[in-house]
Amino acid sequence: MVPLASALASLGAGGALMTAGCTEPRSPTVGRRFEDRFERAELGADWRVTGEGWRIEGGALRGQGARNHPLWLRRKLPRDARIEFDAWSDSPAGDLKCEVWGDGSSHAVQASYTASSYVVIFGGWNNSYNVIARMDEHAPDRRQRVGPRVEIGRHYHFTIERRGRVLRWLLDGAPMLEWDDPDPLAGPGHEYFAFNDWDAVVHFDNLVITPL
Repeated sequence: MVPLASALASLGAGGALMTAGCTEPRSPTVGRRFEDRFERAELGADWRVTGEGWRIEGGALRGQGARNHPLWLRRKLPRDARIEFDAWSDSPAGDLKCEVWGDGSSHAVQASYTASSYVVIFGGWNNSYNVIARMDEHAPDRRQRVGPRVEIGRHYHFTIERRGRVLRWLLDGAPMLEWDDPDPLAGPGHEYFAFNDWDAVVHFDNLVITPL
């Protein structure tokens, strides 16, 4: 694994598309339900920190300048599950981002990053696009739409669920995007959830994961 100091130092250098991953962590699978309301001072043992920029503040998770160093939940997702959380941004750039069904450890080691997961982004690219991507958020096959835009300080409710091969994303109960994947990301290497961030000040709260 690349030392954190080296990884962070390389972020400004550009360079090749690279991702760091560790041996997949041994973790329990979410049972009937998992919740995290972040009503405490420290992240705690349920979360795997891959870089700087994450902390709990005011009863919610806060991210800033994580530069694609996700905060991975140390609980395996069921094959089919519903993931819900609240999110808001303090930046005009928006950029509310999470990863679903990833490897539980990957993070960027240079400015570019290929995920191990599906990547869900609300207000990416300076609040221009909303996206579901399969591992590479810059790939031409990503599902995307223009609008709505992230409004500073407004709290949004994300619902992301997978049944079979179909991944769906709803925002405040309204359909946003979906991906019908003939080769779903599942099994070893694709079993974990993470919050992610590039540079914006973002907040997440009230995470609930329910098997389907």
